[in-house]
Amino acid sequence: MNILILEDEMRIARRLARMTKQYFEYQPAHIELCDALPKGLAYVEKNPVHLLLLDLNLNGEDGFTLLQTMVSHSFHTIIVSAHTDKAITAFAYGVLDFVPKPFDEARLFKAFDRLRATTPAAVPEQTLQHLAIRANGAVKLVPLAQVQRIQGAGNYSELRLFNGHTELHDKSMDALEQLLPADAFVRIHRSYIIRWQDADQLLIEAGGRYAIRMKNGEVLPVGRSRYKNLRARLG
Repeated sequence: MNILILEDEMRIARRLARMTKQYFEYQPAHIELCDALPKGLAYVEKNPVHLLLLDLNLNGEDGFTLLQTMVSHSFHTIIVSAHTDKAITAFAYGVLDFVPKPFDEARLFKAFDRLRATTPAAVPEQTLQHLAIRANGAVKLVPLAQVQRIQGAGNYSELRLFNGHTELHDKSMDALEQLLPADAFVRIHRSYIIRWQDADQLLIEAGGRYAIRMKNGEVLPVGRSRYKNLRARLG
């Protein structure tokens, strides 16, 4: 596991590193410290990053710039910042958590618990309202209410909107599954996340394959390991 801490105050960066090392003591992890935005950008370009701990004020530069720039990279981000007024914007970017400064070990560990968790309870307390789409150096916020379903596209994810348009999101299906509100969106297959209220009926097709019919008549594949839970959820 490769963890990047992007924080311009080295006292805080070292404290974050110490707590991070303590939390992940039984999991091999490399922790890299960067104290400036250009250094952080260069590191992410050259190295795989699994988790980013990001300050938003980096010697006067905006930490969101890294999230806007790293379109082709997929990693979880935990914001650690005193600028709590930017929390809503942070969650719109799809970050895993926002840890306000000053922070303590318990609050930081709670954020790490969300990273480890794979259950619906891991959804952040601040319910995600938008997904940030980054393209051509700009950021567009897509309201979650406009998303009909999500489909895998290699290392990316395709957002299929109710208006028929498609938007490409730079996070993987696994990453989005953890961020999306579990009461509204459900993973039915390695390549599909659907809006649950649009599900109509589970199907067993020829050859013992599973599928789900949506209310619009569309039929999508269901992973064998997910069928039992989906059947219980449909009642």
